[in-house]
Amino acid sequence: MLLDGKKGVVFGIANKRSLAWVIARRTVEEGASLALTYQGERIEDNVRELAESLNDPLIMPCDVTRDDEIEAVFTQIKEKMGGLDFMVHAVAAARREELDGEFVNTSRDGYLFAQEVSSYSLTAMTRYAAPLMAGRPGSILALTYLGGERVIPHYNVMGVAKAALDMSVRYLAADLGPQGIRVNALSAGPIKTLSSAGIKGFSRILDHMKDRAPLRRNVDQAEVADAALFLLSNMSRGVTGETLHVDSGYHIVGM
Repeated sequence: MLLDGKKGVVFGIANKRSLAWVIARRTVEEGASLALTYQGERIEDNVRELAESLNDPLIMPCDVTRDDEIEAVFTQIKEKMGGLDFMVHAVAAARREELDGEFVNTSRDGYLFAQEVSSYSLTAMTRYAAPLMAGRPGSILALTYLGGERVIPHYNVMGVAKAALDMSVRYLAADLGPQGIRVNALSAGPIKTLSSAGIKGFSRILDHMKDRAPLRRNVDQAEVADAALFLLSNMSRGVTGETLHVDSGYHIVGM
């Protein structure tokens, strides 16, 4: 198995449709032991129910806007798991009102909120994760989206946050490479999840991609999970600072 004996933590599971969830499940299938986090009581119930199908994962609360809660997560991982081989960052949020209308009307508070949750949190987590990967070929994976590279209708402030996330991946890869820790991003095509439900006209985005992507279809959660497994495992040991697109090739199309 590709992750036999490996230990990881996954941030960002909301429900069974979450990409974070299918990635978590795939890593366990390949032998990994996991820690999972949740934010808020409503999400906690979902995560604990899903976790019943895994191999007794460590489950902890974490508000990614609070450094003390992030630190507490990694303190527990060190105490109860002894170390870390990989981390998955699947955390993103923006206020709904910032996704409607024009980007030029983005509020200062809405801009900062999207950046703090969706981008800065990766750096904050990595600061605590890296010491737990000492002496291991660690792998850190962030989930991003094409809206950080191109203008996507009604993505607005989230697109700018994803652009910052993408660049953070490269800077973190440069910082941590000498320690043997790899940092990569996975850019999935549009998939129906709780997050995508907040994007106005999302069904039109799905239809547009299906009609214009080279493979002439949308992607599914299993394809994303397999690509994540590649980036988290030793199979990608020579890859860092990279963004892997899993979108049926849509990102290469100009017209």
